[in-house]
Amino acid sequence: MAAQIVVIEGDGIGREVIPAAIGVIRRLELGLQFQPLNVGAERYLQTGEALPEDDFAQLETADAILLGAIGDPRIEVGLLEFGIIARLRFGLDLFVNLRPVKLYAEHLCPLKDKRPEDVDFAVVRENTEDAYAGMYGYFKKGTPDEIATQEILFTRKGVERIIRFAFELARRRGRGKKLTLVDKANAVRAMDLWTRTFEEVGREYPDIARDHAYIDAATMWCVKNPEWFDTVVTSNMFGDILTDLAAMIQGGLGVAASGNLHPGHVSLFEPIHGSAPKYAGKNVASPIATVMAVQMMLDYLGEKRAAQRIEEAVAGLLRTKRIPSLGSDSGLGTGAVGDLVLGELERAKVPA
Repeated sequence: MAAQIVVIEGDGIGREVIPAAIGVIRRLELGLQFQPLNVGAERYLQTGEALPEDDFAQLETADAILLGAIGDPRIEVGLLEFGIIARLRFGLDLFVNLRPVKLYAEHLCPLKDKRPEDVDFAVVRENTEDAYAGMYGYFKKGTPDEIATQEILFTRKGVERIIRFAFELARRRGRGKKLTLVDKANAVRAMDLWTRTFEEVGREYPDIARDHAYIDAATMWCVKNPEWFDTVVTSNMFGDILTDLAAMIQGGLGVAASGNLHPGHVSLFEPIHGSAPKYAGKNVASPIATVMAVQMMLDYLGEKRAAQRIEEAVAGLLRTKRIPSLGSDSGLGTGAVGDLVLGELERAKVPA
């Protein structure tokens, strides 16, 4: 039975980059079934609902979800993001946020003298706990004495399963076979749970070297010596910050994609850029990050050869500068970039 993909274009440039990425999937002739779902700002403004129960039920039965972008300046900051993205992560228990950090062309890296072989690591971010669990409140709101609180939540189950996933990934990647724990246990004492769990689970993986860095030091090393990293595991909030920095050393948000995973269950794939409303409707947004999200999705669904073809096509276009940049200043429209990828898929096929 063909895999069922729910497609959410969402807001802003999501409505432009998703069609370009879907065109790439169709060219591969994999027989996937696509189900469009109208979720985002326009529907919320019409109905007052972010993600209705009937729509959520449809998502639960899919094999994967492809999301463009969520966010609109007409709506209170965080309302759509928490009502749609956070609900999907928590409701579907998408406990892994996987961010590959891979440089395909040296000229795209802002770091001096760093080559593709120097920037090739993966960040495994816990995706359902931490300060993002939504346990917050206010006292005396709107007064000079206002107090705002937000609780950090870690569970042994949540910490252990993300660390175990990261060890398995380090083994599958087969590069440096090293896993780095990034935390701040010296100041955030609750993160001692991470430290202890990392050591305990690590004993089951004697073939994987264990390393550690505090988050402040990790951001420094990410810029100074990215080649030191192979696989990284970290908490929700620290991972959110670290992966945007890491995205820039691979060429920027225009190439960075992520998978929100629950292994063996429906999972969600998306570019990590936002809805970029100032660029919406101008045909200048690059669809490459969304194409790379598709690449991750196909790999997750077991379509390894198709995923490899997409990665090679994008890498070739970037190395040869046929796609000269990944921003809105490339001189190429959204559709034109999509057409280049389609053409490269025909030129650079990977043997079965």
